[in-house]
Parts: sequence; C-alpha cells; structure tokens
Amino acid sequence: MRIIDIVEVTKPIASPIRNAYIDFSKMTASLVAVVTDQVRDGRRVIGYGFNSNGRYGQGGLIRERFRNRVLEADAKTLLNDEGDNLDPSRIWSAMMINEKPGGHGERSVAVGTLDMAVWDATAKIAGKPLFRLLAEKFGREADPKVFVYAAGGYYYPGKDNSQLRAEMRGYLDRGYNVVKMKIGGSSIDEDRGRIEAVLDEIGPNARLAVDANGRFDLETAIAYARMLRDYPLFWYEEAGDPLDYSLQAALSEFYPGPMATGENLFSHQDARNLLRYGGMRPDRDWLQFDCALSYGLVEYLRTLDVLKQFGWSPSRCIPHGGHQMSLNIAAGLGLGGNESYPDLFQPYGGFPDSVKVQDGHITMPDLPGIGFEGKSDLIKVMRELAE
Repeated sequence: MRIIDIVEVTKPIASPIRNAYIDFSKMTASLVAVVTDQVRDGRRVIGYGFNSNGRYGQGGLIRERFRNRVLEADAKTLLNDEGDNLDPSRIWSAMMINEKPGGHGERSVAVGTLDMAVWDATAKIAGKPLFRLLAEKFGREADPKVFVYAAGGYYYPGKDNSQLRAEMRGYLDRGYNVVKMKIGGSSIDEDRGRIEAVLDEIGPNARLAVDANGRFDLETAIAYARMLRDYPLFWYEEAGDPLDYSLQAALSEFYPGPMATGENLFSHQDARNLLRYGGMRPDRDWLQFDCALSYGLVEYLRTLDVLKQFGWSPSRCIPHGGHQMSLNIAAGLGLGGNESYPDLFQPYGGFPDSVKVQDGHITMPDLPGIGFEGKSDLIKVMRELAE
C-alpha cells in the first residue's frame, strides 16, 4: 500500500464581494489529489482536499516542498501499525521534516490542504465516512446531526438594504435559523442600519451574527461593542487583529454577549495564547479554528487537547470555512457546528446534493471518506484533476 502521486491545481474562486478587510476579486484556492495504489468498488482510491476561502492557493509550497517529502518517504513509514491503511499523523510528520517551529504563515494552509486529502483517502480505504472513522478512533458516539449557520451579508457593488434583507430571507427559506453578515466595511451608522434591517427581516425566527474580519483598532472595536450590545446577536466576530489578544480581552469589558474568533490562528500554540491572554469566556464565546488553514486535522487534534487543558468543551468550536471536512470533524468529535456558504465559493462550499438544512441542522450522509462524491459539481472538478 502506498501513495503513488500527489497532484495540485490552483483554481479561481473570484467574486465581486468584499468584507471589511479584503475583496475576493482575485481569490484562488488549491485543489489537491492524493493518489493511492488501492482500489475500492472498482475505482482507484484518491483522496481530495482544498484550502478554505480567504487564503490564496498554495501551489508553490505544495509542489516544491510538501508533495516531494511524502513521495520520497519510505512507503512503509506512512502506514498504520497494522499496515492496512495510511496513517495521517505519520504522513503529516513526513511533510513537516526540516521545518522550523513557528512562522506558520502560508505553510499551515499548504499542509492543511494536503492533510484533508490524506484523511479522505484514509477513510475511503477503510470504507467508512470520515466522521464515523473519527468517532471510532477516539471512542466517541458519532452524531450525524450537525448545526450549521449561513454566512453571507457581504458588501457588494450596488447592494442596498433591501437586497441584504432578501438574501437573509432566502437563508431562512432554506432551513437556516442563524445567519451572519459583515460589518466594518462602512460607517458605524450605516452598519447599524444594515443590522436593524436584517433583524427586522428575520424577526424571531432566526438569530444574527456579525463579523468584522479583524478590521478594528481598540477604539473602534469598543465603539461597535457599545452599539452591538443593543441587539440580541448570536455573536460579535473577530473585531480586531487575530493576534491582538489584549484587544480581544478588553472587549469583554464592553460586550457581555457572545464573541467569536480564531479563524486566522493557524496552530495549537496560537490557540493556547488566545485562551491564555484573549479574555475568551468558555460559557458563552465561540472558537473558529479551521483545520484546512491550520495544518489540518492532525494539528486540530492538538488544538482540541489545548482546549481541554483550559477547561473548554469541543462544543464551543464552530469552524470557519464552510467545507465538508469540518462537518465530519463536528459529527465525529462533537464540535458545536460548522459554517456554511449557501451561495458563495462554489463548488467547494456546501453539502452533498441529498443533504438539506432543517431547523438549522444537517444530517451527514453515509458516504465513504469526506463525502465529496455526493456533491456532483465538486466531484466533477476533482475527478478532472486526477481520474
């Protein structure tokens, strides 16, 4: 049993949307395939992966460093003790040979993308959905029902409040009961009007989260906190720079409601510093670490160990990214849910075709691997890469 090839292609996921910090007009993503010598149900086993939106494709790093380390390793050193499947932890270690600690940067995205494909292949070889494989591995009861919220509400050329209201109403009509919108890309008064328009539209049938994408300095973050506490929000997300833990800690003095952050922290060490110094409150706040941006599930497991040390439950994690990898982790390891992009970043976002949102939850299908084969537009693009 061995990995015989690793293939990467950089794909555009461009869109005219913007948040408070960046626009997505030239956004890209890496799509990778980990090709094995195994065959299941008459088809070669190939694991697929991609990086989350918001970070660009990592083709250079993947092709020049991490791919070669895996392919050049002794195949036996990449297998589990029984020799009947891949071992994602050992493959991760092979990728990280000769890498210094720290300086995570874009490296974490490249490794996270490959790690996703490795887990997909591993679960396919085992003939199991990844969420069930993870539950068995860690002695848990798999729960195929996962909370999901609809992320949108971006700034868009010519988009007024009536269009924003219609967008949010559309998410409710599709079964979501928590929706998220962007703030910080216009004045505080304009954002107040946008928030009130959405709250008026969704009424008591849903809740609203807001996301500043790290735009604010401390003074602005506090000004928004004072404004936002007038509303029953699901959370106030990423007010300031992700590494400005003192800013995050100061906000808790001005905002009693739930806050969320972590999508731009890319290691268990960063997660530990957030919990040490960021003033996060385990009874109400949410952590958004995204395995596809932060060295993959192998590293995410270390992050969950850090949470346990600080008295946090995995159920306070709702990862960023809107991809099926995090859905499997949520169902297999007991996270609090997952982000969803019903209309954006396609074909990578969303669920298998048969999956519907009901009362803010989806039920995981029993598809081997991560379940990409159940999403027709996505698996078509994937198979064009390596099959």
